[in-house]
Amino acid sequence: MNARFGADLSSTTLTERINGRTLPAFIAVEGPIGVGKTTLAQRLAHTLGYGELLELAGENPFLNQFYLSGRSNALATQLYFLLQRAQQLESLNPGALLQVDVVSDFLIEKDALFAELNLEPHEYTLYQEIHRSLRIQPPTPDLVIYLQAPTPVLLQRIRQRGIAAEQRIDPGYLEALVAAYTKFFHHYDAAPLLIVNAAEIDLAHNQQHYEALLERALLMDGTRQFFNPHPTLI
Repeated sequence: MNARFGADLSSTTLTERINGRTLPAFIAVEGPIGVGKTTLAQRLAHTLGYGELLELAGENPFLNQFYLSGRSNALATQLYFLLQRAQQLESLNPGALLQVDVVSDFLIEKDALFAELNLEPHEYTLYQEIHRSLRIQPPTPDLVIYLQAPTPVLLQRIRQRGIAAEQRIDPGYLEALVAAYTKFFHHYDAAPLLIVNAAEIDLAHNQQHYEALLERALLMDGTRQFFNPHPTLI
């Protein structure tokens, strides 16, 4: 696909270096709540001229109660997300809309990660049965960008963005989620993976930070790399 590349870049040199390369057609951005994955996914989509495939957490009618009461609403919350994500990814199956380059802010595999963390054993068994019955066959991304940050940083960003339901997130839950993501991506090998230390970079407002990450992502060589910005970049 031909991307509308360079729409919001300040570096002409970076634009020239990347324009001659074959760019990943399907990019997935992942990471725990508050790390900035949706912001990055939207910026990448704008820069590259790609479509967006974004989580629709605000449409889940059970999410607020989950943050309030935890496990008593976990199964309904998780099944809603599973069905929603399955429907979204169906449009990306070969022969459908895969002709459109896409940036997503989720992997379907993360659904099971949340399910295992949030559900009681008997609920998780039911979840697995429903998941298998859906026979979800998502396309494999050409690049996955995994954003990492410690729990205190995530809590600060959650407070700053001010989504009411998220203000009730328990720090212990967030800590467990960070650990689950770390374990998941330690073993992940389904697609090229860029692991980003996002704790001290501002991908929403700092153009230099964003372009440094963009360059590393689109010029990535190999199946697993790390982006840990040098202090002079901060």
